[in-house]
Amino acid sequence: MASIATAEVCDTNSTLVASGDLRALQPIFQIYGRARAFAGPVVTLKVFEDNVLVREQLESRGDGRVLVIDGGGSMRCALVGGNLGQLAQNKGWSGIVVNGCIRDVDEINVCDIGVRALGPNPMKSNKKGVGEKHVPVSMGGTLIRDGEWIYADSDGILVSKTELSL
Repeated sequence: MASIATAEVCDTNSTLVASGDLRALQPIFQIYGRARAFAGPVVTLKVFEDNVLVREQLESRGDGRVLVIDGGGSMRCALVGGNLGQLAQNKGWSGIVVNGCIRDVDEINVCDIGVRALGPNPMKSNKKGVGEKHVPVSMGGTLIRDGEWIYADSDGILVSKTELSL
């Protein structure tokens, strides 16, 4: 994938920024994974301290998509760990954005995907299978819908209503 420069994307798409069709998430996410920059269409999940649906989604073909997980901002357990990071890489996911925590940071950091999360926590999540798929989620100060596009690099995370020509 070509290198993404989110600052440049903002500068060259000022009309989309002004209309709200291109928005930046608040800078609350830490950077993990080997892919410092990533982009792709969004698949949303809404879960709370339960990662069964996360695993189910990552077991499907990624096809360059980005899994956006609204974990309610919980810092009490991790929703993604090293095994899921490896699974995401193997299934062709471009990245994962977690409004919550991850664990197995060293394992995730050698995966060829981009991961953004609020921070690490060694505690594992529940396994009840509770949550929602493909629903609008609110995180990082913005609403993100299934099918929108994520563009992420070291400067931040952008959400676009449509795919941008970079």
